Amino acid sequence: QVQLVESGGGLVQAGGSLRLSCVASGRTPSTYVMGWFRRTPGKEREFVIAISWSGRSTYYADSLKGRFTISRDNAKNTVYLQMSSLKPEDTAVYYCAASYSCSDYDCAISERNYNTWGQGTQVTVSS
Repeated sequence: QVQLVESGGGLVQAGGSLRLSCVASGRTPSTYVMGWFRRTPGKEREFVIAISWSGRSTYYADSLKGRFTISRDNAKNTVYLQMSSLKPEDTAVYYCAASYSCSDYDCAISERNYNTWGQGTQVTVSS
């Protein structure tokens, strides 16, 4: 069983930056795509960004490209979400997730293709 634990959330002013981390533990598969999703009150969870096992492929939500980046350190079983130029509308609970089967964009952007989820971390951007 794989467990994912996010950290790094908090309160930040608009225009600021924040880096979230997600650590995987347990019986991790040999390769897996890692993604970040977010949910704001009253809305469905939405795709943010994902990265392949090798790190050579990254998948972005078009609306966030340029402000959010993702990276991973497989030796540490950790994926990072770097968020910059934050806006109040980025306020949400951010979840990391692992997919054991995805290998392309269309797969990575859909939450139903993810097998394991973290508990989420709150990010609040004040205006």
